[in-house]
Amino acid sequence: MVVGNTSSKLDKDGYRPNVGIVVCNNVGQVLWARRATRDGWQFPQGGVEPDESAEDAVFRELYEEVGLQDHQVRLVGRTRDWLHYDIPKRLVRNCREKSFRGQKQLWFLFHLLGTDADVCLKMCRRPEFDKWQWVEYWSPLDHVVEFKRSVYRRALTELKPLLNGYSRHNFRS
Repeated sequence: MVVGNTSSKLDKDGYRPNVGIVVCNNVGQVLWARRATRDGWQFPQGGVEPDESAEDAVFRELYEEVGLQDHQVRLVGRTRDWLHYDIPKRLVRNCREKSFRGQKQLWFLFHLLGTDADVCLKMCRRPEFDKWQWVEYWSPLDHVVEFKRSVYRRALTELKPLLNGYSRHNFRS
């Protein structure tokens, strides 16, 4: 993963606002996607543009990256606060923002209401991902790049009770 141009405005500490997306299926597995550059697997995520809210950004990114529209998912919840990670300097290139440190993310948990066939990775000119699969909830912690691992752990830990409470009453059998 190499980070180039940052299009969203940085906060005063040098972090780019971003949304992280966890989509779960009816059995509590989560959607895990391989970056098209084949440099790793991750949850869908994307920047919050200066003129949009995090909620608007998450639905835009959900559609752009995995082809899911708002009627195909149910928002279960989100993290309370922004979670931050620094991007290693060796991975930052051609960045106009000299103060760029990394990303701050609000993480959103969705339940897929549709079917696996609704997931489409080719919704934009240059798709972010080339493959996806369902994995066990905690599995991403063993496979995400090291510098994102603590944010993934914090996000999944905070979202898990929401999933547990939601699944008990609303998942189809």
